[in-house]
Amino acid sequence: MRRSRRLAAALALSLAGTGAGLGLGLVPQAAAVTPPVAFTADPLSTWQPNGVVWALAEAGGRVFAGGTFSAVRPPTGGGGSEQSAVNFVALDAATGAPTSCKLSFTVASGTATVRALALSPDKATLYAGGYFGAVNGTAVSSLAAIDVASCTVKAGFRPAFAATVRALAVTGDTVYAGGDFLSVAGQPRERFAAVGAADGALKPFTANADEPGRAVEVTPDGNSVVLGGDFFTVNGANTHALAVVDATSGALTKTYAGFIETNSVVKDVATDATGFYTANEGTGGGVFDGRIALNLSDFGLRWRDTCLGATQAVLPYQSVLYSASHAHDCSSVGEFPDGQRHHLLAQPTSGTGKLGWAPDTNDGIGEGIGPRVMTVGSKGGVQYLWVGGEFTTVNGAAQQSLTRFASTGDTGAPTVPVASAVSFKPGEVQVRWRTSLDLDDSALTYRIYRNGAATPIATVTADSLFFRRPQASWTDTTAATGQSYTYRVTATDAAGNTSALSATASVTVPATVDGYPNQVRADGAQQYWRYDESALPFVADSSAAGNESGVHLNAPALRQAPGAVSGASTAIGFNGTDTRVYADKRQWVGSTYTIETWFKTNTTRGGKLFGFGNNQARGSTQYDKHIYMTNDGRLVYGVYTGGTRTVTTSGAYNDDQWHHVVATQGPGGMTLYVDGAKKGTLSVTTHEDFSGYWHAGGDSLGGWPDRPTSEYWAGRLDESAVYPTVLSAAQVQNHYALATAPADSVVQVTAAEDTYANAGAPATTYGTSGSLAVRGSSFYASYLRFDLPAAPAGRVLKSATLSVKTSTMSGAGTTDTVSVVPVTGSWSEDGTTYNNRPALGGPALGSFAGIPDGSAVHTTALTTGTVAAALGSGYGLALSSTGTDALWLWSSEAQANEGTPQLTLTFGAP
Repeated sequence: MRRSRRLAAALALSLAGTGAGLGLGLVPQAAAVTPPVAFTADPLSTWQPNGVVWALAEAGGRVFAGGTFSAVRPPTGGGGSEQSAVNFVALDAATGAPTSCKLSFTVASGTATVRALALSPDKATLYAGGYFGAVNGTAVSSLAAIDVASCTVKAGFRPAFAATVRALAVTGDTVYAGGDFLSVAGQPRERFAAVGAADGALKPFTANADEPGRAVEVTPDGNSVVLGGDFFTVNGANTHALAVVDATSGALTKTYAGFIETNSVVKDVATDATGFYTANEGTGGGVFDGRIALNLSDFGLRWRDTCLGATQAVLPYQSVLYSASHAHDCSSVGEFPDGQRHHLLAQPTSGTGKLGWAPDTNDGIGEGIGPRVMTVGSKGGVQYLWVGGEFTTVNGAAQQSLTRFASTGDTGAPTVPVASAVSFKPGEVQVRWRTSLDLDDSALTYRIYRNGAATPIATVTADSLFFRRPQASWTDTTAATGQSYTYRVTATDAAGNTSALSATASVTVPATVDGYPNQVRADGAQQYWRYDESALPFVADSSAAGNESGVHLNAPALRQAPGAVSGASTAIGFNGTDTRVYADKRQWVGSTYTIETWFKTNTTRGGKLFGFGNNQARGSTQYDKHIYMTNDGRLVYGVYTGGTRTVTTSGAYNDDQWHHVVATQGPGGMTLYVDGAKKGTLSVTTHEDFSGYWHAGGDSLGGWPDRPTSEYWAGRLDESAVYPTVLSAAQVQNHYALATAPADSVVQVTAAEDTYANAGAPATTYGTSGSLAVRGSSFYASYLRFDLPAAPAGRVLKSATLSVKTSTMSGAGTTDTVSVVPVTGSWSEDGTTYNNRPALGGPALGSFAGIPDGSAVHTTALTTGTVAAALGSGYGLALSSTGTDALWLWSSEAQANEGTPQLTLTFGAP
């Protein structure tokens, strides 16, 4: 919406996972951004005025900026010193530095300003409009013509405008002007007028408006002029904010009565070969703040973008409409909800969907609007998008009122992916991550690296926008049962800029199916938050579809143990004040659905556990399909059908114990279950129909019965799932029972001692070395001792694996088979040499069939029964080979060993 000083006094995820990577060498050097966007989001070094820039124009590799300022200074960290620039500056399009063209726009009384700049079709003459009485001392009256080549005022061009000129458009023989004036050269011309391009003589063109004109644009055929502004009538006819008139006479061609809200205005109009586009600003409630596209063929509507946030400028370029605004709510077009302001956006000229280009400014000084004007300049074969306004930062860095973006030279890498990995059954690992943010690319390439290898095991492509960053995932079906793996992910944009590696995501593949999560997935959950994350802000979706992830808000407590279900999975803790989780992706909920979560609390202030709302980080204004707790601990499940419809438990559940709650709605109505038992029903089959986001831990509750003191949840949640179907009573009871079923447990044991023996130095000990070595000839053997735990009560060893990591030295890998064998005899790492080394036993417990070069973790399964027999004692292993190609590993003393050498033991039910 409009802010002024006086008034204040649908994306689809694309996935492709293969082992064949899209090598960086295949990315064309010219590819800087995701088409059809033409500019990077990386701001270039640009000199900056000390006030507001209202107007921009470009000619011959120079960009002219007009506004209300007195000087320009170098960009932060740039060379040079401040220069005088009185409401005008000419800058080099390619360097952003001032040129030799110096013009000073002044007025005898009041504050001079340049509000509009436009060039003749041949770009030989620059026309400047605003409120001023002289240019470099030459008397003018709010409109001047400048010879571009010599940078001098054309004295023969002397129109007399009696008030501010705010908009200009130029043809070969005519200058069209819009503004605040009521007369030109003493003749009545109310807010719009036309003068001769050569001499400024007033033309017959008459398009009188009752309120200020802010935009003028000539159609490409030269026959019509599009007018925009605050007006309600033109030439006495009802047409608010927008009109099309004859280019010669000013007679109305097209009126727009009732087309734009009465509390909104048109701030800018721009055309391309097929249409014209408006930038709109409103004041108060029910405004229209967005953009409109109209066809030139009939001046009729093509599309209307109803985002809220005072659009100031539009610029069509190569089938993309760039806009300057402070858009803060695009929920009406299925995009981001009310919240953070976004000042620069791009969308196709054919529709409202935003593209992957979103550099940003702040609101800045003056009216706090941000960017106000845009133009494209060109020099040396490079195009530059220039943006002016009243901002004081660009992409978070200090920069005032002017910035620019180039068509080449994308240098900004995507954000680092936040990755996690999970395995629910033997032979399968789901690696997932929140798609990265890149301000000038919506399509990114992700590479997944396993066990520290230098070559990716898979490549995935996925789309992401700054307001819609769905989860991407890849399933590793080559993961061996009982083995532990680490995964890291990078993101690469179209120009080849690559993020750093994600933090390591570790997982052990279970020997048996993990009953509870596997059943949730099998029963069709489309969103499944297990809350096992150890880092903010990504909440992974563990459903089979795997792209309905969440975002932590205000840092809820992670890794709360024990969780609701047996096993290593953890819960999340909310403070009851401001912490919650919201979905990253806008959704629509059908007529059938199920909500499921576990909870634990002793609160007496109530709060919302889980529900659906139309906002993310802010409180929703539409909200239902939710479960909340009253102050006395009762649970309420409700939907909205024009009134609140609820099912409420008679008993309280704020006893600081884990409880399971399920709410369903479908053709049979509403049903609420707690701890596997049905607690109430209601024959209501509808709910409020809106698109929005799932929330855990809090959201709005105004107007709901038994409204608790707090809308936020104070307690723990776990295993939150949403289904597009109605779970049956049997399925609900099965989930409740599975939560307490015994689960496999995993114990990881790092070597207590490790060393190696070297035939080339038979009396040397290597117990303090950071390396281990294996070779048959000449002989190296590595020795490892593990202090094995006893099996937990009622559990047996299901699998055992050994993990080692190759060092970073060149040729650390081996082409030979390396065997894992038992050690006979006593030894210690600080006393073992080649001469007194212990004997190697047999048979082999496992083996590595060659290990490639490159530092990475490698894992082999060991004979379970042999390891099981040694549980509860110290156990020695050796790595040996009969070949001649040495293997070099990190020892437990190495700083880069990541916990290797390591045994992973999986215990489960007999």
